[in-house]
This record gives sequence, C-alpha cells and structure tokens, in this order.
Amino acid sequence: MIYHLFQYLESIGVDFPGIGLMHYLSFRAMMAAGTAIAVSLLAGKRIIKWLQRKQIGETVRDLGLEGQIQKKGTPTMGGIIILLSILSGVLLFCDLTNIYIILLIISTLWCGALGFADDYIKVFKHNKEGMSEKGKLLGQIVLGFIVGLTVWMSPDIVVREKVEVKESIERTLDTETTVTSGRYVQEDVVKSTKTTIPFVKNHEFDYRWLSPVKGAWGWYAKWAIYVLMIVLVITACSNGTNLTDGLDGLAAGTSAIVGIVLGIIAWLGGNLIDSNFLNIMYIPGSGEMAIFLSAFVGALVGFLWYNSFPAQVFMGDTGSLAIGGIIGVSAVLMRKELLLPLLCGIFLTESLSVLMQRFWFKFTRKRTGTGQRIWSMTPLHHHFQDKKAPDGPVIFPKPVPAQHEAKITVRFWIVGIILAVSTLALLKIR
Repeated sequence: MIYHLFQYLESIGVDFPGIGLMHYLSFRAMMAAGTAIAVSLLAGKRIIKWLQRKQIGETVRDLGLEGQIQKKGTPTMGGIIILLSILSGVLLFCDLTNIYIILLIISTLWCGALGFADDYIKVFKHNKEGMSEKGKLLGQIVLGFIVGLTVWMSPDIVVREKVEVKESIERTLDTETTVTSGRYVQEDVVKSTKTTIPFVKNHEFDYRWLSPVKGAWGWYAKWAIYVLMIVLVITACSNGTNLTDGLDGLAAGTSAIVGIVLGIIAWLGGNLIDSNFLNIMYIPGSGEMAIFLSAFVGALVGFLWYNSFPAQVFMGDTGSLAIGGIIGVSAVLMRKELLLPLLCGIFLTESLSVLMQRFWFKFTRKRTGTGQRIWSMTPLHHHFQDKKAPDGPVIFPKPVPAQHEAKITVRFWIVGIILAVSTLALLKIR
C-alpha cells in the first residue's frame, strides 16, 4: 500500500525527500523484511497468549523421543504468525499489480487455508488424523494447476531471450527495475517452456524436448508437460516442508535459508545487468519476488524467536504447508524448479526417508512376514532423536546415545547452508 501511495503521490506531482526510494527493489526488500520481523515479534507474543487461552495445544503420543512429552500442551497453529507477518510486508511494499506477486499471495492464502483446516480438525474436532491425505493432496494439486495454467496463459509471464547490452553502463534505477529502450538490444519476448538446469553451458532446459509429438499438437503437449511439472513441484515442496516440521526451529530455520537463496536468484533473474553477466534467464518483473521473499525470510526469522528450542509455539500445518507452497511457487515462477533437489535437499531427504521406510517395511513384511525398517524412525530427524529400542530389525541402527533435538536442528541448518551455497555456485559452473 505504501508503494502504491508513493506512486500516486509522484503521479500528481508531489515531491519530498526520499519519495524516490520506493522505486528501488533493494530498499523495498529491506523494508518488507523489517516489517515482517517486527510484526512477527510484536504480534507473535499476543497470538501465543490467545492460543494458550483457547487451549489450542499440541497433542503428543509417546514415541520414545527425547524431550517429546515436555512438548505436550505447547500452542500450535502458530503459522498464523508467519502468514500475518508475510502479508504485512508484502501488502505494504510490493507492487500488487505484478502477476508474480498476485500468484504468490494466492498461494500463501491457499496453502495457509489448507493447513488451517487440517489444524482445526485436529485441535477442535479432536481428530488426530486431521484432514485426509487425499483432501490435502487435492488442494495442492488444484493450486498447482492454477499456477501452471496462469504461467501458460498470462501474457505478463514471459522471458526475454538474446538480451544483449550494447554498451558498458552503470547501475541505475532503470537497470535495477526496467529495460531502458535505446540502450539495449532486446529480442524474442516469448512465452517459453524453458527452465534452468545446472552443469550445462547455457543453463537451459526446454520441456518441449520431452514432447512425444511435433507441430501444433506438440505445442499443446509441451505446455501440458510443463503444467504437470509445476503441479508436481508445488505438491512435493508443500508436503516436504510439512514432513520436516518435527523439531523446534527445524522447518522455520531451514526454510529461511532456502528463502534467502530464492530471493537472491529472483533479484538476479529480474535484473538486466546481473542476468546478462551470469548468462542466466532474464525474466522481466520477476525481481519483485525478491521483495516477497524478503518478507518471507523476515517472517520466519521473527517466528524463530518463539519457535527455537524450547519452542513456545509450533507452526502446525497452517505454517508448514504455506511455507512449502511459497517455496515451490517461487521456484517455478523464476524457472529454477530443477535446482530444488539440491537447494531443498533437507526437505527431499526427509520426504524420501518416509517413502522408502513405508515401501521397504511393506515389501519385507510381504516377503518374510516380518517388516524390516531402514531407519529406527522417520522422518529422518527422528532417527537421530529416537531413544528407545526399535521393534524389529533396522538396516541403519539409531545413533547411541540419542542426540538432543537442538543439536540435530543446528546440524540440519548447517547442511542447509552448504546446499544453499552450492546452489548459488551452480549459476557459474558450466
């Protein structure tokens, strides 16, 4: 709102010191992050007290995990704090007419509503299972199709190919946010199914290469493949973050690291000079996502004030599903979804640990009558925390002694930082 207010004041000729700062993505990104942190810290305490008064606490089953029983009664649904903080920064400092910001706001509210419904059923309906897996999956798939079809149909979502700088220029307001006519060669503003892929010379992969047909039908086929890929990415990210949310500060801290990298990539991909220097895809308007992601990171940092060990509040599915949705949608919109297996390696590993455990247990039980586990417990972070003897054989025995959850969380953060740095390095490794 502040951004649009300043735009209006400029349009009617009002001028005062600092009015031009709202043109700069860098300034608005800092303001959005600061606003999100402030809202999270100030509103968080009051929301936690309200949750305590309403007795909206976590129900805990004794699974033999270190410190688990002490968590009983801790307020959940703290994802409300994250959503409120993100939207505060975004609504104040983002360009709300930008198609990328519109999609991210829709995704935040959509996934937040899914998670809220799940938490509501668990807490108020006293149903530990919450919303059915099929119900949540359907909601995520529908969001994926909304985003995918918008990427396909919207004339505002394009990429510029063969952008060449005609002369050496300095960084100015114009080069940060726009393409100045007359000073650059601009060619091929296209609707494209290209995305970024690491280790190859041009860093590009086109989904049309997967199309089984050519010609007019091939055009529809490539977009169908791309939309399905978008659905898969958004669904996988949302569920992966949900599975990672099991220790104090784990999901919030890991997601903040991912958000920082995505914000940097959004900035570079939406900046004419930097995208040209790094030889990466230039996506007009995508730099605005750096502001959204700054608010995203700020909200998570503020939430960690209350969620770090020992947690005063849990984010619940209200937060975890929304966080995953934001990460997936952001990566898709900046054409970096194929970098997610590395950048979101923590989420991927947690998800794979659950899938592999289920498959192997069912497979061995069918063959031998006794199910065998790969880890003592999944998701993987609980394997390191487990303190009781497992039922049946385990391929990878649990560590002895069991690790404290704060140590597990920090070590996962360290791995996340390593993966984040590696992802950024891929922008120059060919």
